[in-house]
Amino acid sequence: MHDIVRAEMMNVDDLMRTILPILLQIGAGYLSRKLGVLRPGDERVLSAYVYYFALPALFFVNMAETDFTQEAFRFVLVGIVPVLIALAAHIIIYLTFKVAKETLYLLIVSTVFGSLAFFGIPFITFAFPGAQAEKLATLASASISLVSVALSITVLELYRLEISSMLEGLKRVARRLSRNPLVASIFLGTLLSLIEVNIPIALSTPLHMLGSTTSTVAIFMLGVFLYGRKYANVSKAFRLSLLRIVFLPTLAMLMALSSGLPDLERAILVLMHSMPVAVSMIVLSERYDFSKETIASLILISSLGAGIYLNLWLYLLSLLQSI
Repeated sequence: MHDIVRAEMMNVDDLMRTILPILLQIGAGYLSRKLGVLRPGDERVLSAYVYYFALPALFFVNMAETDFTQEAFRFVLVGIVPVLIALAAHIIIYLTFKVAKETLYLLIVSTVFGSLAFFGIPFITFAFPGAQAEKLATLASASISLVSVALSITVLELYRLEISSMLEGLKRVARRLSRNPLVASIFLGTLLSLIEVNIPIALSTPLHMLGSTTSTVAIFMLGVFLYGRKYANVSKAFRLSLLRIVFLPTLAMLMALSSGLPDLERAILVLMHSMPVAVSMIVLSERYDFSKETIASLILISSLGAGIYLNLWLYLLSLLQSI
């Protein structure tokens, strides 16, 4: 496995195989708006399809077919811990330097809410073709997203409350998460796996077909979302983007190395933690009236820059394997 992964990473066609298909799909989505093929508001249809159908199907069937061994649980734990360490670091900065609450909230969502499903799973499947990499990417996306989505929604609810009522904010978060289709699909799929219930082929086949559309539609949708946005505070957004470009993946790499994860698992976790800020933060920032223009610039910078820094991480990981 070590040699196979290293060969994949060191392949000179990495850039063409990983980021070019993604950029072409983003460009197609952008052009669909610019040329008037899609109109303002049409992106909501794409978003609803991915959010309520494709992604839940992907999470459900892959989690249900995951064998939750001790190694799988270790992989999940190592994937979650960097997010918790980053959260603790931001809280320490807040308490030590007395920064504004809004700054704390912006630091948290900029760090923890990555595009693991929409961007991460496609990138991983392009970088490491094969069913094993897709299953690991889905497991990483599902487990990390449970923590990052809960944290992000908690932060935004507290921001909207504008009071120190943590209890009220947590109640709202609990209600929202209980109705979240992604959370429900992850829990149901995990439950079926743990009680060892096999999904009939007549059901698993259409679920796999539905889930397989996630990558293409989600990346196309990113281009649609990026069209016509107002971008401001670009320098601030660039500094914030370093939290996902450098800080969080570095934490993930240190955790993965100290835990002795296999090469492929280590690579997937590091790459997942370096994915761009989730495009859904655009929707959430508008809904909560939270740093809308900064968030839009942050997503633009981290998404378009991914072609460079993700492949740099691939190269760095390959060097670590050669040591």
